[in-house]
Amino acid sequence: MNIAMILDMAAEAFGDRVAVVSGDSRYTYAELRVAAQCAAIAVRDSGARYLALLDVNSPAAPVAIFAAAYAGVSYVPLNYRLTRAEINELVDRIAPALLIVNADTRALVDPRADVQLIDRADFLSMPATDTVAPEPAEDPRAVAVQLFTSGTTGKPKAAILRHENLMSYIVGTVEFAAAEEDDAILVTVPPYHIAGISSVLSSTYACRRMVQLENFEAKAWLEACARENVSNAFIVPTMLSRIVEHLGTRGAAELPTLRALAYGGGKMPQSTIERAMQLFPQVDFTNAYGLTETSSTIAVLGPDDHRVAAASGDPAIRRRLASVGKPTAAVEIEVRDEEGRVLGPEEAGLVFVRGGQVSGEYLALGSQLDADGWFPTRDRGYTDAEGFLFLDGRADDVIVRGGENISPGEIEDVLLSHPAVADAAVVAMPDEQWGEVAAAAIVLKAGASVTVAELQERVKQQLRSSRVPQAIVFRDALPYNELGKVLRRVIRQEFVQAASALSA
Repeated sequence: MNIAMILDMAAEAFGDRVAVVSGDSRYTYAELRVAAQCAAIAVRDSGARYLALLDVNSPAAPVAIFAAAYAGVSYVPLNYRLTRAEINELVDRIAPALLIVNADTRALVDPRADVQLIDRADFLSMPATDTVAPEPAEDPRAVAVQLFTSGTTGKPKAAILRHENLMSYIVGTVEFAAAEEDDAILVTVPPYHIAGISSVLSSTYACRRMVQLENFEAKAWLEACARENVSNAFIVPTMLSRIVEHLGTRGAAELPTLRALAYGGGKMPQSTIERAMQLFPQVDFTNAYGLTETSSTIAVLGPDDHRVAAASGDPAIRRRLASVGKPTAAVEIEVRDEEGRVLGPEEAGLVFVRGGQVSGEYLALGSQLDADGWFPTRDRGYTDAEGFLFLDGRADDVIVRGGENISPGEIEDVLLSHPAVADAAVVAMPDEQWGEVAAAAIVLKAGASVTVAELQERVKQQLRSSRVPQAIVFRDALPYNELGKVLRRVIRQEFVQAASALSA
């Protein structure tokens, strides 16, 4: 199976239905297929091994995804927010390539003979010819997409997603042509993220209209929802927080067509989702947890789960609003300890996943699956008695205090429960006696106040003294990337520098 089949099915079933809306541009599914096939001819004739994209959200993203599939090459979206040096290091790793750029990103790429640059406008206006478009390859093991990881702890790895992985995800989670003709999804996640890839594929398979925003801004997001009668949307937690802040104290948002809102990519504060459910009472909320290496979603907290948890007076049920739900039908999930023993409910450990959509493979490094097909996500977490999965953060974020492993997540949950705290991040700080201790960066709610001693006492009372942050700083805001993940390395570095200054 080849992901180009998804576009073929949509174009043949609903060719006249609008597929993509981007500013003043509109493509039907029939037009999207023609554009992708014309581009595929150019890709084939160029001799490139990769079709790369260095661009914001635009019609070039869906056209390129399917053009690469038709042409039998890998699609590689690049992060345009990287530095020039970082971008060129990645470009060096995909040559020979055909690279789609815009007026701003073209200047970031160093000239080289084995990388052909093509402006977005030219890529989208490939003329129709008598040349027959390439037939999609039938090899399900062929590489469809190559995504570079963020590289926060070293050189970015090239994650490999094969056609069979992506098709397994789509067929296992989406019903073909499930969207009504008026349905539309608002796409704000960047094209270089797995959520951007899966949004194109799942929306095309559902035959849903995709409305693109180049960049997220709460006011523009709300305006686009209203203008385009958006029915569905996917956002990251920081986006939802900004939407909630923008709407303020109003009773409910006036977006009558919005029916479903999915979120993922980072930890959602329970207070934020509770407030969002009040602002959008008619909306079905879904928390989708996934990774690049798993072709997107592997666990879901569905609309009914949200409603039951929000309405419950039982703390054990209400806390599920902060979970990522249960595994989808397409995968299995286990939580294991450091020795590989499968853990029971409420026992925290490392999260493993297995299923057809799980690639777990990197270029040059090979497959990371174990002998039984399990992939180590490097996320820490635990399940409750009903199988709801709670995440504690990345394994690399664990604080090792005197040989004891401490999860930042449990401390953050206690800090966030204080009525004055709007946001919190806990990291490891060097310590001469214990090796590492907890330290916290705190953002207070507008007009609120609390002392360091009060927060430390709260953690001591609800957890124990070893979990108490030895240092707490107050910030106007925490550093986040565009996908809603807090940049712990930035916060950690601040505490490392502070500890060094004290010991100097």
